[in-house]
Amino acid sequence: MKLVLVSILANLANIQALAVPEPSNSYSISFLTNNADVDLVMDNVAKAGLKIFRVWGFNDVNAVPSGNQVWYQHPSASGSQINTGANGLQRLDAVVAAAEKKGVKLIIPLVNHWDDYGGMNAYVKAFGGSKETWYTNSQAQTQYQAYVRAVVSRYKNSPAIFAWELANEPRCKGCSTDVIFQWAQATSQFVKSLDVNHMVTLGDEGMGLPDDGSYPYQYGEGTDFVKNLGIKTLDFGTFHMYPDHWSVDLKTWSPG
Repeated sequence: MKLVLVSILANLANIQALAVPEPSNSYSISFLTNNADVDLVMDNVAKAGLKIFRVWGFNDVNAVPSGNQVWYQHPSASGSQINTGANGLQRLDAVVAAAEKKGVKLIIPLVNHWDDYGGMNAYVKAFGGSKETWYTNSQAQTQYQAYVRAVVSRYKNSPAIFAWELANEPRCKGCSTDVIFQWAQATSQFVKSLDVNHMVTLGDEGMGLPDDGSYPYQYGEGTDFVKNLGIKTLDFGTFHMYPDHWSVDLKTWSPG
C-alpha cells in the first residue's frame, strides 16, 4: 500500500495545510539571492516543527535575463542552457544545504504544468506543440530529461531530499489518461536510474477517481489517480485540494 500525501489545502480562509507528516510549500525560497535569507526561512521552518518542505526545482526562461535575476534553464531549439552559476542552480544548492543543516526534508518538483516560472509552456515556446503534446514531444522530453539529470544528479546523495516530483500538477486536458500514465512510468524509471536513494512521486492533484462524478473525480484533465498510483517506480501519491476553485463544500467533501 502506498502513502497518499495531502500536500496542499488552499483558497479557504483560516485553514492551513493538512498532511502527514506536516509539509508546507515555498514558491520563492529557491529564488532568494541572499544565503542568509535562505537560512532564516529554513530556520523558521524547523522552529515551526515542519518536517517536509516543498520547494520549486525549476525556473525556466525563454530569454536569458540580464543582471542577477535567477533562472535555472533556458530551453531553446538552437541550444538549451542549464544555469549552474550563482544566479542558477547554486540558489537551489543553498536551499538544500540549509535543509540539511536543519534536518528538513525537501520535495522538489522538476517542471511546472502552469506558466509560473516558465513551466511546460517554456518548452512549448522553444520546441513547438502545446502543453497537451509536451508529454510526447521528443525535443521537449529530451531537454526535460537533460534538466532532470542535472538536478537529480546534483543532489542524489543529499539527506535533505524527501522525494523528486516529476511535475507540479501535471494535466493533459481532453487527453487519454494513458498519455500522462505512460509519461510518468517512463520518467519515474529514468529518475530512479539516476537516484536509488530517494522516492519519486508524480505531483498530480489526485483527480480521476471513482466517486460521484463531480469535477475533482472526473478524468477530463487527463489523470487517473488509481492507475498512476499503480506505477511501480512511483512511491506515493498526492492530493492538492482547492475546494473553492472546485466549487465543493469542504465539510461534506472532506469531513475528516
